Amino acid sequence: MSRTTKRTDDARKVDALRERWFGRDLHPYRLLEQRVAAAIAPGATVLDAGCGRTAPVLTKFRSAAGRLIGIDLVELSRVEGCELYRRDLADTGLADASVDLVYSRSVFEHLDDPAAVLREFRRILRPGGRCLVLTASHWDYATLIARLVPNRFHGRIVEHSEGRAREDVFPTRYRCNTRRAVTRHAAGAGLVVDRFEYVGQYPAYFAFSPRWFALASRYELFLRRHRRLHPMLGWILFELVRPPSRGQEGPGQ
Repeated sequence: MSRTTKRTDDARKVDALRERWFGRDLHPYRLLEQRVAAAIAPGATVLDAGCGRTAPVLTKFRSAAGRLIGIDLVELSRVEGCELYRRDLADTGLADASVDLVYSRSVFEHLDDPAAVLREFRRILRPGGRCLVLTASHWDYATLIARLVPNRFHGRIVEHSEGRAREDVFPTRYRCNTRRAVTRHAAGAGLVVDRFEYVGQYPAYFAFSPRWFALASRYELFLRRHRRLHPMLGWILFELVRPPSRGQEGPGQ
């Protein structure tokens, strides 16, 4: 059997295993998008914090939101219907209380100062505004391995495993990737944790081998069956709220 034929055969086996064990799963990225879509009110201003060069997720909400803003450190393209700014998330340049909803995908694990970023989110959010974040769990095996591998090698690894350009890979810090850290940083910024959950995913890093994929899949399914082990799942998804001002509180509050 040639190498090409074997790779094709292995890929088919992995696809079959993934469909068998995770066919009904919603990918964490899609779950975040669903939550964002459900949280957008008509005419809302939405910020994608770490939108990427072409803001691919932000464009999905064109028909739902009134104003779409994306911010990232990379060089940004012109995208119809979106305002994209090359700035730091701790200094967005946006007006006070001008945003209804902030969301962030696979960014918080890279933040040097998540406390400063959350303070900035609180500043730009309107009272009652929400922030939805999907980021890697501190105790996921991929995170633990990444913490052991020097950041200078991450670009090469991600380029090989995911096909992303090395210049789009940022150093990992994992400073807001546990429930305790999220709670602490949110409280320090004046935000309230409204929802926090652990989210699993099929073991994509082991898709190169049916045998390794099967072993990693059994590990993933074992974690899901035991609630106390959920912090070891791959992702955390949390929602923060800027509390309403006193004038907006209901009777008896």
